[in-house]
Amino acid sequence: MVQSLDYLKETASQTAGPYVHIGLIPKQAGFDIFENNFTNILADENTRGERIIIEGRVIDGTGTPLRDALLEIWQANADGRYNHELDRQNSGKIDEDFRGWGRTGTDFDTALYRFETIKPGRVSGRNGMDMAPHINFWIVARGINIGLNTRMYFADEQDANAADPVLNLIEQKTRRKTLIADRDDSGPIPVYRFDIVLQGDGETVFFDI
Repeated sequence: MVQSLDYLKETASQTAGPYVHIGLIPKQAGFDIFENNFTNILADENTRGERIIIEGRVIDGTGTPLRDALLEIWQANADGRYNHELDRQNSGKIDEDFRGWGRTGTDFDTALYRFETIKPGRVSGRNGMDMAPHINFWIVARGINIGLNTRMYFADEQDANAADPVLNLIEQKTRRKTLIADRDDSGPIPVYRFDIVLQGDGETVFFDI
């Protein structure tokens, strides 16, 4: 039967595929197939800067935490430099002991993700404007055709956040807070809590890059 041209039946959303965990974070999926696994630990004993933990959940449009999301982060070092050949900033030093990139998945039981890293420094952006310390996120989960890009800023950087050129591009000021993680100093290492909301009330701001 030919379908009417004025009605297109909705089809299921394309997911990230059945091999995301096996191929990208196999250890979490129970496969020990790589000599060097991708990791959520970005810093070692030689890395310069303040040690921090980033922890949170990815929450879907129904308010349910996802237990099968994949997250990557990349960030500058404590001097605000990226350990990459395309970083042409003149100030600050490259830290050879800090890769600045990590990958993990949300826990299959708790739905929490966690990165162990260092707090980044300020980065020089377009037109030489300083950006507040931040961490770039890329998220893949079921129902997401293309990975989502967002940023995490630090609640204890209020002055820098207020002057950040990217945060100030967000027209609705109340939505800027969706990119700011609160700090918890109750443990031996500061924890920044950063939940990522995919839809609905409190939806995280995502960037088209």
